Amino acid sequence: MIENVSVIGLGKLGASMLAGMAHRGFNVIGVDISESAVRAVNEGRAPVQETGLEEMIHAHRDKVRATMSHEEAVLGSDISFVIVPTPSDSRGSFELQYARFAFELLGKALAKKDSYHVIVLTSTVLPGATRHGLLPVLEQASGKKCGKDFGLCYSPEFIALGSVIRDFLNPDFYLVGEFDKRSGDVLEEVNRGICMKEPVVRRMSIENAEVAKIALNSYVTMKISFANTLADLCERIPGGDVDVVSDAIGSDTRVGRKYLTGGLGFAGPCFPRDNVALGFLCGEVGADSLLLESNHEYNQSLAPRIAAKLAPMMRKGQTAAVLGLAYKPLSHVVEESQGVALAVAMSDAGMRVIGYDPLASEGARSAFRGGVLVAESIASALADAALVVVTTPDAAFRSLTAEDFLAGKESVTVVDCWRCLDAGVQNDPRIQYVPLGRCLDEDSSRAVLEELWAN
Repeated sequence: MIENVSVIGLGKLGASMLAGMAHRGFNVIGVDISESAVRAVNEGRAPVQETGLEEMIHAHRDKVRATMSHEEAVLGSDISFVIVPTPSDSRGSFELQYARFAFELLGKALAKKDSYHVIVLTSTVLPGATRHGLLPVLEQASGKKCGKDFGLCYSPEFIALGSVIRDFLNPDFYLVGEFDKRSGDVLEEVNRGICMKEPVVRRMSIENAEVAKIALNSYVTMKISFANTLADLCERIPGGDVDVVSDAIGSDTRVGRKYLTGGLGFAGPCFPRDNVALGFLCGEVGADSLLLESNHEYNQSLAPRIAAKLAPMMRKGQTAAVLGLAYKPLSHVVEESQGVALAVAMSDAGMRVIGYDPLASEGARSAFRGGVLVAESIASALADAALVVVTTPDAAFRSLTAEDFLAGKESVTVVDCWRCLDAGVQNDPRIQYVPLGRCLDEDSSRAVLEELWAN
C-alpha cells in the first residue's frame, strides 16, 4: 500500500493537493522552485491563497514537508504528481517549458532510484504532449525505459478556484491516462485512497485522457454560451425569465442544470484558453473547429454588447459602479474576468467607471492600467454611482440593501447580471432594477410577437 507521495509545484492546485492528500493520511513531500513557498509549507502555512488551505496545512503539519529538491521528493515517495504551469502561447496551444524543466529533474532523480516510481502529469496539455513532448525527457535524463523501470500517467483534476480542496477530495470522476496497466493500477490505488467517496475511475490511453480533459472544459463553455443566448432571448419574450426556462430544461437528465444559468460569459484561467486550445488542435490535425471558434467569438462579444445596452441608462458625466472584478466569487483571479471586460467596455464607451471587488481589487488595478478607478470599499464605489452593475453573485453583494445602493441618492439604476439581489432591492420603487435574462418591456416584446404571427 502506497503511503508516501510527492507533489511537484505548490500553486493553488498543487498546494491544495498536498493538503488534501495529507488530510487523507498520506505522507506528502511538496516541491517548488520558490524558496518562500517551501518555507511556508514547512512552517505550517499556505504558500498561496485558497479556501481552507491554511487551516488544512496547519492541521496536518506532521504529514507534510516541502523542499526545492526533486531528487529528495522522488527518493522519498512512490508516486509524484506534477502540477506546473502550462501557459498559452501565441497560437493558442500550451507551452511545455516548465513541465520539461520538472521532468528533466525528475528523470535525473529516477536515475538514482532502484525501485519502481510513477510520474503523473496533472497539468493541462494537448494530445501528444505527454508521450512525445515529455516522456523522452524523462527517459533521456534517467537513462531508463518507461514501463520497464518507471511508470507514467496523465491525470488532470477537474476543480474550480475557491473550492479546490473540496473538489479535489470529492471529484465526479477520476480521469486516468495510463502508459500501461501497471502505471494505471498504482495511480488508481492512490486515487481511491484520496477520494472521500467511492470514486468513478475512467482509465484509457494517455492521448484519450488528454482529449477528454480539454474537451470537457470546452463543452462546459458551450453550455454557458447557450445559457447566455437563452437569457438574451428571454429578455425579448413577454414574461420571459431565463431562470424559469433553465430550471425546466435542466430537469432533463440529457441537459442538467449546472452551468445553465444565463448571465455573463465564461471566464477565468481555464475555460477560455482550453476552448481556444481545442480549436487550435482541431486546426493542426485537420478536424473542423468552426463550433469552437464561434463559441469563442460569441463569448468575446458579450461585454461590449452589454455595455451598449447600459449606455442609454446613463447621462453624460454620471458615474457607473461595477461590483465584481474577479472572474468568480471567492477568488483573487481577474484573468479573463467578465467584470473587468465589462468595466473596460463601459469606459471605452465614454462612461466614468469605478469598480470594486472584495478580493481582486489589486489585480484589477493592474488590468485597468488607470482606465477605470478601483474603490477601496463597497460604500465608496456606490457613493456617487447613478448606475450599478453587479457582475458576480458574491455574498458581499447579495447582502446589500436598497439603502446601500441608494447611498443617500433619490434614485439609482441597478443591473443584476445574475438575478441574485435581495427582494427588497428588486422591489424598492426608488431603484430601477434591471435583471439580465428577464423581460422588462412587455408591451414592446408582445408587439413584436403579434406582428410575427399576424403576418
